[in-house]
Amino acid sequence: MLMKRAQKFRFFVMLSIMLGAILCTVFFTIMGSNSDQSWRTASRAPVGLAPDPAITEEAVVQVYAARAVRWRGYVGVHSWLATKPHGADAFTVHEVNGWRLRRNGTAVVSSNRPPDGRWFGNAPELLAELRGEEAGIVIQQIESAVDEYPFADQYRVWPGPNSNTFTAFVLRKAPQLRVDLPATAIGKDYLGVQFIAGAPSGTGIQLSALGLLGVLVAIEEGLEINLLGLTFGIDLLDLSLKAPFVGRIGTAITGMLLGLVLVGFIILFRRAS
Repeated sequence: MLMKRAQKFRFFVMLSIMLGAILCTVFFTIMGSNSDQSWRTASRAPVGLAPDPAITEEAVVQVYAARAVRWRGYVGVHSWLATKPHGADAFTVHEVNGWRLRRNGTAVVSSNRPPDGRWFGNAPELLAELRGEEAGIVIQQIESAVDEYPFADQYRVWPGPNSNTFTAFVLRKAPQLRVDLPATAIGKDYLGVQFIAGAPSGTGIQLSALGLLGVLVAIEEGLEINLLGLTFGIDLLDLSLKAPFVGRIGTAITGMLLGLVLVGFIILFRRAS
Protein backbone atom coordinates (compact mmCIF):
# COMPACT_ATOMS: atom_id res chain seq x y z
CA MET A 1 0.00 0.00 0.00
CA LEU A 2 2.79 2.43 0.93
CA MET A 3 4.63 1.61 -2.30
CA LYS A 4 1.53 2.37 -4.38
CA ARG A 5 1.08 5.69 -2.60
CA ALA A 6 4.72 6.54 -3.19
CA GLN A 7 4.36 5.75 -6.90
CA LYS A 8 1.29 7.95 -7.16
CA PHE A 9 3.07 10.74 -5.28
CA ARG A 10 6.09 10.60 -7.61
CA PHE A 11 3.81 10.64 -10.65
CA PHE A 12 1.93 13.76 -9.50
CA VAL A 13 5.19 15.50 -8.60
CA MET A 14 6.57 14.81 -12.07
CA LEU A 15 3.30 15.95 -13.65
CA SER A 16 3.34 19.19 -11.62
CA ILE A 17 6.94 19.90 -12.68
CA MET A 18 6.09 19.30 -16.32
CA LEU A 19 3.00 21.52 -16.22
CA GLY A 20 5.04 24.23 -14.52
CA ALA A 21 7.70 23.98 -17.23
CA ILE A 22 5.05 24.24 -19.95
CA LEU A 23 3.46 27.31 -18.33
CA CYS A 24 6.88 28.96 -18.07
CA THR A 25 7.56 28.15 -21.72
CA VAL A 26 4.24 29.68 -22.73
CA PHE A 27 4.86 32.82 -20.66
CA PHE A 28 8.40 33.50 -21.87
CA THR A 29 7.53 32.66 -25.49
CA ILE A 30 4.69 35.17 -25.53
CA MET A 31 6.57 37.85 -23.63
CA GLY A 32 9.70 37.41 -25.72
CA SER A 33 7.94 37.50 -29.08
CA ASN A 34 5.69 40.51 -28.59
CA SER A 35 6.86 44.11 -28.64
CA ASP A 36 5.34 46.75 -26.38
CA GLN A 37 6.88 49.69 -28.21
CA SER A 38 4.68 52.23 -29.99
CA TRP A 39 3.46 51.07 -33.38
CA ARG A 40 4.40 54.50 -34.76
CA THR A 41 8.10 53.99 -34.04
CA ALA A 42 8.28 50.18 -34.24
CA SER A 43 10.68 48.68 -36.78
CA ARG A 44 9.37 47.41 -40.11
CA ALA A 45 12.83 46.41 -41.30
CA PRO A 46 13.40 43.08 -43.13
CA VAL A 47 15.00 40.26 -41.15
CA GLY A 48 16.78 38.42 -43.97
CA LEU A 49 14.32 35.60 -44.72
CA ALA A 50 13.44 36.69 -48.26
CA PRO A 51 15.78 36.41 -51.25
CA ASP A 52 16.98 39.58 -52.95
CA PRO A 53 14.87 40.05 -56.12
CA ALA A 54 17.79 41.81 -57.77
CA ILE A 55 19.77 38.57 -57.88
CA THR A 56 16.91 36.04 -57.81
CA GLU A 57 15.51 35.39 -61.28
CA GLU A 58 13.14 32.51 -60.43
CA ALA A 59 9.58 32.87 -59.19
CA VAL A 60 9.18 32.81 -55.39
CA VAL A 61 6.20 32.41 -53.05
CA GLN A 62 6.51 32.85 -49.27
CA VAL A 63 4.03 32.74 -46.40
CA TYR A 64 4.73 34.55 -43.14
CA ALA A 65 3.23 35.12 -39.69
CA ALA A 66 4.29 37.46 -36.88
CA ARG A 67 2.86 38.44 -33.54
CA ALA A 68 0.14 41.08 -33.95
CA VAL A 69 0.37 44.68 -32.80
CA ARG A 70 0.04 45.72 -29.13
CA TRP A 71 -2.23 43.65 -26.85
CA ARG A 72 -3.37 41.45 -29.74
CA GLY A 73 0.15 40.07 -30.00
CA TYR A 74 -0.20 38.29 -26.67
CA VAL A 75 -3.03 36.26 -28.17
CA GLY A 76 -2.43 35.88 -31.89
CA VAL A 77 -0.47 36.53 -35.05
CA HIS A 78 -0.88 38.49 -38.27
CA SER A 79 -0.19 36.48 -41.45
CA TRP A 80 0.48 37.39 -45.07
CA LEU A 81 1.66 36.05 -48.43
CA ALA A 82 4.49 37.37 -50.61
CA THR A 83 4.92 36.64 -54.33
CA LYS A 84 7.60 37.41 -56.90
CA PRO A 85 6.98 36.28 -60.49
CA HIS A 86 9.87 35.10 -62.66
CA GLY A 87 12.09 38.05 -63.53
CA ALA A 88 10.24 40.54 -61.31
CA ASP A 89 12.35 43.14 -59.51
CA ALA A 90 10.18 43.29 -56.36
CA PHE A 91 7.92 41.18 -54.15
CA THR A 92 4.20 41.85 -53.82
CA VAL A 93 2.81 41.34 -50.32
CA HIS A 94 -0.86 40.37 -50.02
CA GLU A 95 -2.54 40.87 -46.64
CA VAL A 96 -5.57 42.26 -44.80
CA ASN A 97 -5.49 45.29 -42.50
CA GLY A 98 -8.49 46.50 -40.49
CA TRP A 99 -7.47 50.15 -40.59
CA ARG A 100 -7.25 49.99 -44.39
CA LEU A 101 -10.93 49.04 -44.50
CA ARG A 102 -11.90 52.21 -42.62
CA ARG A 103 -9.66 54.27 -44.89
CA ASN A 104 -10.11 52.73 -48.33
CA GLY A 105 -13.32 50.69 -48.13
CA THR A 106 -11.44 47.39 -48.55
CA ALA A 107 -9.33 45.47 -46.05
CA VAL A 108 -7.24 43.77 -48.75
CA VAL A 109 -3.85 45.35 -49.39
CA SER A 110 -1.29 44.43 -52.05
CA SER A 111 1.94 46.38 -51.69
CA ASN A 112 5.69 46.22 -52.31
CA ARG A 113 6.70 46.40 -48.67
CA PRO A 114 9.56 44.07 -47.65
CA PRO A 115 8.11 40.55 -47.61
CA ASP A 116 10.08 39.61 -44.48
CA GLY A 117 9.68 42.96 -42.73
CA ARG A 118 9.01 43.07 -39.03
CA TRP A 119 5.35 43.48 -38.17
CA PHE A 120 5.60 46.63 -36.06
CA GLY A 121 8.65 45.36 -34.20
CA ASN A 122 7.78 41.66 -34.15
CA ALA A 123 9.98 39.36 -36.23
CA PRO A 124 8.11 37.17 -38.75
CA GLU A 125 8.31 33.41 -39.07
CA LEU A 126 8.59 31.87 -42.52
CA LEU A 127 5.82 29.26 -42.71
CA ALA A 128 6.36 28.09 -46.28
CA GLU A 129 8.36 28.82 -49.41
CA LEU A 130 8.08 27.66 -53.01
CA ARG A 131 10.41 28.51 -55.93
CA GLY A 132 10.70 27.85 -59.64
CA GLU A 133 8.11 26.91 -62.25
CA GLU A 134 5.61 25.58 -59.73
CA ALA A 135 5.82 28.87 -57.83
CA GLY A 136 4.86 30.69 -61.03
CA ILE A 137 1.69 28.60 -61.28
CA VAL A 138 0.88 29.15 -57.61
CA ILE A 139 1.31 32.92 -58.00
CA GLN A 140 -1.50 32.94 -60.57
CA GLN A 141 -3.71 30.99 -58.16
CA ILE A 142 -2.89 33.42 -55.34
CA GLU A 143 -3.65 36.50 -57.44
CA SER A 144 -7.02 35.04 -58.47
CA ALA A 145 -7.84 34.13 -54.86
CA VAL A 146 -6.95 37.64 -53.66
CA ASP A 147 -9.49 39.06 -56.11
CA GLU A 148 -12.11 36.49 -55.04
CA TYR A 149 -11.76 37.02 -51.27
CA PRO A 150 -15.39 37.35 -50.10
CA PHE A 151 -14.82 39.39 -46.93
CA ALA A 152 -12.87 42.34 -48.34
CA ASP A 153 -15.48 44.75 -46.94
CA GLN A 154 -15.43 43.23 -43.44
CA TYR A 155 -12.95 43.02 -40.58
CA ARG A 156 -13.23 41.68 -37.04
CA VAL A 157 -10.30 40.83 -34.80
CA TRP A 158 -12.36 37.98 -33.30
CA PRO A 159 -13.53 35.51 -34.47
CA GLY A 160 -12.94 36.86 -37.99
CA PRO A 161 -12.85 37.71 -40.78
CA ASN A 162 -9.34 39.11 -40.31
CA SER A 163 -5.84 38.75 -41.78
CA ASN A 164 -5.68 35.04 -40.94
CA THR A 165 -9.09 34.43 -42.52
CA PHE A 166 -7.69 35.99 -45.70
CA THR A 167 -4.49 33.94 -45.64
CA ALA A 168 -6.39 30.70 -45.02
CA PHE A 169 -8.81 31.49 -47.87
CA VAL A 170 -5.97 32.12 -50.31
CA LEU A 171 -4.07 29.01 -49.19
CA ARG A 172 -7.09 26.82 -49.90
CA LYS A 173 -6.80 27.99 -53.51
CA ALA A 174 -3.08 27.16 -53.58
CA PRO A 175 -2.81 23.71 -51.94
CA GLN A 176 0.69 23.14 -53.35
CA LEU A 177 2.05 25.23 -50.47
CA ARG A 178 0.71 22.77 -47.83
CA VAL A 179 0.85 25.43 -45.10
CA ASP A 180 0.08 24.51 -41.50
CA LEU A 181 -1.06 27.86 -40.08
CA PRO A 182 -0.15 28.27 -36.40
CA ALA A 183 -2.72 27.77 -33.65
CA THR A 184 -2.27 31.47 -32.83
CA ALA A 185 -3.65 32.45 -36.26
CA ILE A 186 -7.04 33.35 -34.78
CA GLY A 187 -9.61 33.74 -37.54
CA LYS A 188 -8.13 31.08 -39.83
CA ASP A 189 -11.17 28.86 -39.20
CA TYR A 190 -13.75 31.54 -40.01
CA LEU A 191 -15.79 30.45 -43.05
CA GLY A 192 -18.70 32.89 -42.82
CA VAL A 193 -22.05 31.14 -43.33
CA GLN A 194 -20.24 28.21 -44.94
CA PHE A 195 -19.97 25.21 -42.63
CA ILE A 196 -17.50 22.93 -44.40
CA ALA A 197 -14.30 23.59 -46.34
CA GLY A 198 -10.93 22.11 -47.14
CA ALA A 199 -8.15 22.61 -44.63
CA PRO A 200 -5.86 25.59 -45.41
CA SER A 201 -3.04 23.12 -46.16
CA GLY A 202 -5.14 21.36 -48.78
CA THR A 203 -4.51 18.01 -47.09
CA GLY A 204 -7.75 17.54 -45.16
CA ILE A 205 -11.14 18.93 -44.24
CA GLN A 206 -12.65 21.18 -41.59
CA LEU A 207 -16.04 22.01 -40.13
CA SER A 208 -16.61 25.42 -38.58
CA ALA A 209 -19.57 27.34 -37.16
CA LEU A 210 -18.77 31.05 -37.67
CA GLY A 211 -15.21 30.45 -36.51
CA LEU A 212 -16.41 29.81 -32.95
CA LEU A 213 -16.72 26.05 -32.88
CA GLY A 214 -15.24 23.48 -35.19
CA VAL A 215 -12.91 20.63 -35.95
CA LEU A 216 -10.15 20.13 -38.53
CA VAL A 217 -8.51 16.87 -39.61
CA ALA A 218 -5.63 16.96 -42.10
CA ILE A 219 -2.28 15.38 -42.83
CA GLU A 220 -0.34 18.63 -42.34
CA GLU A 221 -2.31 20.18 -39.48
CA GLY A 222 -3.18 16.95 -37.64
CA LEU A 223 -6.25 17.16 -35.42
CA GLU A 224 -7.46 20.60 -34.31
CA ILE A 225 -10.41 21.58 -32.15
CA ASN A 226 -11.67 25.16 -32.31
CA LEU A 227 -13.40 26.47 -29.17
CA LEU A 228 -14.48 30.12 -29.27
CA GLY A 229 -11.82 30.82 -31.86
CA LEU A 230 -9.00 29.22 -29.85
CA THR A 231 -7.18 26.22 -31.32
CA PHE A 232 -6.26 23.07 -29.41
CA GLY A 233 -4.72 20.14 -31.23
CA ILE A 234 -2.05 17.56 -31.87
CA ASP A 235 0.24 17.21 -34.89
CA LEU A 236 1.43 13.63 -35.21
CA LEU A 237 3.81 14.47 -38.09
CA ASP A 238 5.86 16.72 -35.80
CA LEU A 239 4.82 15.04 -32.55
CA SER A 240 3.75 18.38 -31.10
CA LEU A 241 0.77 19.88 -29.33
CA LYS A 242 -1.09 23.00 -30.41
CA ALA A 243 -2.41 25.46 -27.86
CA PRO A 244 -3.75 29.02 -27.64
CA PHE A 245 -1.32 31.89 -26.92
CA VAL A 246 1.89 29.86 -27.42
CA GLY A 247 0.96 28.13 -30.67
CA ARG A 248 3.02 24.95 -30.64
CA ILE A 249 4.53 22.88 -27.83
CA GLY A 250 7.58 21.10 -29.22
CA THR A 251 8.50 17.47 -29.61
CA ALA A 252 10.51 17.14 -26.40
CA ILE A 253 7.80 18.46 -24.07
CA THR A 254 5.08 16.58 -25.93
CA GLY A 255 7.05 13.36 -25.65
CA MET A 256 7.54 13.83 -21.92
CA LEU A 257 3.85 14.56 -21.45
CA LEU A 258 2.85 11.44 -23.35
CA GLY A 259 5.36 9.49 -21.27
CA LEU A 260 3.82 10.80 -18.05
CA VAL A 261 0.34 9.88 -19.27
CA LEU A 262 1.59 6.36 -20.06
CA VAL A 263 3.16 6.06 -16.60
CA GLY A 264 -0.13 7.22 -15.07
CA PHE A 265 -2.09 4.57 -16.94
CA ILE A 266 0.39 1.89 -15.85
CA ILE A 267 0.04 2.96 -12.19
CA LEU A 268 -3.75 2.98 -12.42
CA PHE A 269 -3.76 -0.43 -14.17
CA ARG A 270 -1.53 -2.00 -11.51
CA ARG A 271 -3.68 -0.51 -8.77
CA ALA A 272 -6.86 -1.90 -10.37
CA SER A 273 -5.34 -5.36 -10.74
